[in-house]
Amino acid sequence: MELTLPPRISPAQFDSALRAYEGVVGKDWVLASDQDRDAYSDIYAPGPKEQWPASAAVAPSSTEEIQAIVRLANEYKTPLWPVSRGKNLGYGTAAPRMAGSIVLDLSRMNKVESFDSQLAYAVIQPGVSYFDMYEHLQRNNSRLWMSVPGNGWGSVLGNALDHGIGYTPYGLHARNLCGLEVVLPSGEIMHTGMGAMEGAKAAHLFPLSFGPDWTQMFTQSNMGVVAKSGLWLQPEPEASVNLSISIPEEDDIGWVIDVITRLKLANVVTQNVFIPSWLGKIVIKGQRKDFWDKPGAIPEWRVKELLKEHKLGYWGPQLRLYGNEDVLKAQVAVVKAAFKQHTDSPMEEHWWRQGDEIPYNPVDNPTMGIPSAVALQMGDWVGGRSGHMGFSPVVPATSTHVMDQLKRSRKIIADHDVDFYASFTVSGRFATNINMLMFDRDNSEQVANIRRLFGTLIEETAKAGYGEYRTHLGWMDAVNQTYDFNDGIQRRLNETVKDAIDPNGIIAPGKQGVWPSAYRNQRAEGRA
Repeated sequence: MELTLPPRISPAQFDSALRAYEGVVGKDWVLASDQDRDAYSDIYAPGPKEQWPASAAVAPSSTEEIQAIVRLANEYKTPLWPVSRGKNLGYGTAAPRMAGSIVLDLSRMNKVESFDSQLAYAVIQPGVSYFDMYEHLQRNNSRLWMSVPGNGWGSVLGNALDHGIGYTPYGLHARNLCGLEVVLPSGEIMHTGMGAMEGAKAAHLFPLSFGPDWTQMFTQSNMGVVAKSGLWLQPEPEASVNLSISIPEEDDIGWVIDVITRLKLANVVTQNVFIPSWLGKIVIKGQRKDFWDKPGAIPEWRVKELLKEHKLGYWGPQLRLYGNEDVLKAQVAVVKAAFKQHTDSPMEEHWWRQGDEIPYNPVDNPTMGIPSAVALQMGDWVGGRSGHMGFSPVVPATSTHVMDQLKRSRKIIADHDVDFYASFTVSGRFATNINMLMFDRDNSEQVANIRRLFGTLIEETAKAGYGEYRTHLGWMDAVNQTYDFNDGIQRRLNETVKDAIDPNGIIAPGKQGVWPSAYRNQRAEGRA
């Protein structure tokens, strides 16, 4: 990829900045060739990857090096785009929101700095992947589990900072962060929560502070660079049981959500319950051409054939319970009775007890804290140079709201002649509705259609009162604009704070639609 300079920076100024960065991290860790820029592009980009180009990347190995880089960025006015590992696939990977930004690649910072098995937490750096964390727990013979998302390749800390979700009782990952170490735009270090006290003993244990706590202000944020954090872990239960059931009809999702929500609110079920539709099962069995080799969305008659051929229901919820075996047996009876009121479909039980080997099952293992990358196989669904995007609104966890959102997105996606691949994850009072949109990056018609579809989904879903909780780079401004109460007071407050603490606008300009005054004129550039 050819060089795109940061706004208002001359080639000479840019070269001077890179030489200054080399003085901090060494020449090998300032990456500024065409090949390097390709490596930091969005490999799933819905359109030309040149739309979101990095000018270079710099990779520090410590908090002190981050501080030095941030201070130099202020001096040379070179904006930085921090990434933990750059594996936010489908949402922009490592590419920056503002063209010409320098990627601040934190993947070299990959240490588990400390580990407390008694109080079940660790302190980790941004470059620690889910596989790294899992191997650390295994090497230490730990009886602790972590919560994992679909992509175990990614960063534990990065996923939590982007409001990622897993499928255990610890599945709201941002809530597992406690006590951040942040490099502010000034280059100063801040510790959040109790860590604001020098030598604090409960910095990674108490999730609040004295006075306002800024922990969540640094999630999905461009207010600073998170260099490490405490991470809460789940104690290994005495026993666990997985309950799976096949739900035959699309409209059954309404009562399924109502049942699971009641069980969640009663603490009978404590995990985040993942409910994939049939296509979530099919994508790991082969490519689209193996099941339907014609253009356009798979027709309903063929969907029914596929469900019958592969012995699948339209929805495949799996509920995992954790705890004492005697208590679990009573909870299983409660869960089965709740489902029995609506369906005669049998519910399968699969038990695990402490000391048992956990069998390999890439679909089920994430509910037991074991990372996997099998979910990434969906990227090969359409063939060619496949890409995917996730449309991710949050809805109240009731049948009324879920069916309202399902039918709306279903119709919009059908109107654009795209395969319907939906899932719901029930987290208690709310559910996240992930709609995966898959396309061939080399098919210009598909790409253009997906872009139109994505914009329509955002607009129509917002009109109905549902907002996305994360999105791709190119639609950050569009989603931010849907949070429009009182003339966008949330955005205006964020930008007021941003300008106060980052007057040069050097940390992630445009992230989540929050633009510093120094680059506010760039808001329309690089937007889908």
